[in-house]
Amino acid sequence: MIKHTLSVLAFMVITLAVQGGSHFWLNKNHYDALTFTRDQPIMPMGIAAMIIQGIIMTTALHIWRGPEVQLGQGILIAVAFGLFLGSYISLAEPAKYAAPSILQWVRVEAVSTILQFGTFGILLGLIHRKFA
Repeated sequence: MIKHTLSVLAFMVITLAVQGGSHFWLNKNHYDALTFTRDQPIMPMGIAAMIIQGIIMTTALHIWRGPEVQLGQGILIAVAFGLFLGSYISLAEPAKYAAPSILQWVRVEAVSTILQFGTFGILLGLIHRKFA
């Protein structure tokens, strides 16, 4: 149980750092230019999404590999889920919303998704290996 708890917490910390840093600092002008976003996000909903996503990824890795987890397998699971989620965020959202710049939207979302899920994959693999 400790590996799942630590994995979910790791996902939350990484997500808050990468996505929070992107939204509120690094790409603040990009997000400020979007006219369809809230001035103040509803953080409990975002936290609930992070918990659900973290549980799904740690459980998927455990079901797939059990105690025989290698670092690369943690990365593979996280990157697969990142590609699944990131493809929607990066490609489908600017196709349906009036984004000021589609190219900028794709770049911002793709880079942050790669950083978020790539970093998490490393920690997911290490946590599952350590607490096998």
